[in-house]
Amino acid sequence: MTGQSTALVVGASRGLGFALAEEWLGRGWRVIATARGRSDQLETLANRFPDSLEIQPVDINDGSSVRALRERLSGRRVDVLFINAGIAREIEASPVSAHETDFLDMMLTNAFSPVRAVELLRDLVPAGGTIGIMSSELGSIANATGFWQLYASSKAALNMLMKGYAATHFDDGHALLLVAPGWVRTEMGGGDAALSVAESIPRVVDMIEANRGLAGLRYVDRFNNPLPW
Repeated sequence: MTGQSTALVVGASRGLGFALAEEWLGRGWRVIATARGRSDQLETLANRFPDSLEIQPVDINDGSSVRALRERLSGRRVDVLFINAGIAREIEASPVSAHETDFLDMMLTNAFSPVRAVELLRDLVPAGGTIGIMSSELGSIANATGFWQLYASSKAALNMLMKGYAATHFDDGHALLLVAPGWVRTEMGGGDAALSVAESIPRVVDMIEANRGLAGLRYVDRFNNPLPW
């Protein structure tokens, strides 16, 4: 389709990343969706949107894998790059009781790897395009609630890394979004979460589209409300 916008969703095999890919496809976008391994959900979605969905393999925690993705997409234009990566380990544990490797895994997956992926893939997004990362209100230091403190720390680290990224690339014209989708009923969010995927993701996409072309870093929720990080 001439003039069709393209979204690259890194981490789209399930959960909120999959829902983002499905939502953009339903709005007539072309979507490049990544998964670490085979995803039956994405394969089924590709059968529904054979001309609009492209599936690419990548392991976001492996820098060489992300670089290989960048090479495969060389010369392509991406209007929205969205990084969806997150794990929660020992979510109710404190630093006294948690295992160090679980915390390190969360810091790698939730903070370091997403921002490294932004650095490696940013040139696919032209000036005026959008780069977004899934964050969480729990990552706010100003509004710390005390819940899931190790997970929240990894999201706070993500926010700070993106603050540094924005300062380094202040003149590239990208809209940079750290998005809090709310507490959503997913495998990670759990069955007690307040929101369904259908209550969160369409508004997240509305918010992303509302910020297209607005350069600079913003911390926002799904209603496009600024958050006090």
